[in-house]
Parts: sequence; C-alpha cells; structure tokens
Amino acid sequence: MKAADICTREVITCLLGTTVLEACKIMRVNHVGDIVVVEETPDGKLRPKGILTDRDIVLEVLARDVDASRLFVDDVISSSLVCAYDWEDAWQIAKRMRLHAIRRVPVVDEARELVGVISLDDLLDSACALLSELSLIAGRQPHFELKQRA
Repeated sequence: MKAADICTREVITCLLGTTVLEACKIMRVNHVGDIVVVEETPDGKLRPKGILTDRDIVLEVLARDVDASRLFVDDVISSSLVCAYDWEDAWQIAKRMRLHAIRRVPVVDEARELVGVISLDDLLDSACALLSELSLIAGRQPHFELKQRA
C-alpha cells in the first residue's frame, strides 16, 4: 500500500509565522491534535516545514509558562522534518517512523508539495485491513475447492 492511498488528504495547516495561540485555535475548531506547518510557494502550493502537536504545546509552551500569543510555531516545531513520499509503501514509512520515534509524517510529492499526512493510526488501519483480507483467504479455499469439484 502506497502512502498516497492511505494518507489523510484533508490536512489542517497553518503558515510559518502563525502564533502558537492561533495554531491552538485552529486545532480546536477542527478537532485535531496536530497541525502541519507549511510555507506557501509563489504558485500557491504548500510545502510542509514541520508538525505542531498538542504534546509539543504542552511540553514546550504550557509547562514552561510561555505566552502562546507571543510564540510562533516556527519556534516550537523541530528543525528536522521527516516526510514520506506519496509513492513509498507503508512498510518503509513505518520503519522511518520507528527510527525517528514519531507518530505522524507529512506525505509529499516529488516537488515536496503537501499531499496528505500519515499517522500511526492510519498505518494500523491499513495493516488491519490487510490482515483481515488475508484471513479470508483460508476460509474461502475449502468452499472454492468444493465448488470446482462439483
């Protein structure tokens, strides 16, 4: 299964330069726990620059008693963003997520423009669907054999 097939395409984003407080409000309105921080290209495309999670906000802003209205998402997101390409398979992405100890990755195309986001839950759903399909193979075999012999 390719990243393009299992990613969530409706990605909630904010631009670099957004305050953490504004990002929190966007997350609340959209009922999400993360937001992809993007940069807009001259032709209007979005390139991911980082991911801001509710955990980042708690650990880097609230627990440090920092004013979220004076702090920008650029100051909180990691400087090294891990992405997945839309053509990569789920196995490659899962290994990369494990190696970097992350639970979500933006999915980009060859031009590094945002296509979607894959979370650990997306990978688990995909793996469960595959296992479910595989479990049906063994159950169908005897029925298929009986049908052919009749």
